Amino acid sequence: MTLDRLTRFSQRMATITLCLLLAMLLLNASSWLFPSVAANEGYGFDFSISNSLISALGVDLYSFPWWQIAGGIILSSVPLLALALGLYHLRKLFQTYGQRAYFSGIAARHLGKMGQYVAIWTILELLCQPFLSYWITIQEPVGQRMVTFGIDSGNIVALFLAACIAVIAQILQQASKLHCENQQFV
Repeated sequence: MTLDRLTRFSQRMATITLCLLLAMLLLNASSWLFPSVAANEGYGFDFSISNSLISALGVDLYSFPWWQIAGGIILSSVPLLALALGLYHLRKLFQTYGQRAYFSGIAARHLGKMGQYVAIWTILELLCQPFLSYWITIQEPVGQRMVTFGIDSGNIVALFLAACIAVIAQILQQASKLHCENQQFV
């Protein structure tokens, strides 16, 4: 890939990342405001931890009062905000690459921050699940309220990838230092 093509691609990826960041937050809120009535009917939105809990607990969001839906949106958005910060740093990384600053300390910092926020997102998703499950069942009679906790292979893979990204960011930081040293000799 030529440098001009790589620059244009990086700029496009920065725009796509911004769109993904906004769409993710909007889809989460929409999944609470316009819930799926049934999977086979094909309408409504399915998204993230919210939908998996709603489906597993068998609740009807249409019967929820506004405050419970608002709380559900807030609780399910907490992990997504961490992921949004990670995507923000990914966007900044692509913008840095779009300026042809491939071996720069700033690129390494954005990559490292992205890895940190992916790890934080995964941990927050695990921590918010019990609160969200209780919130969803808060109006149920005593004895029918539920607190759930779960971890799946996706969480483990996300944590592993976050660790890999952190290591790659450190390598990029060292490459940036070597690049600066080499530029001084030229």
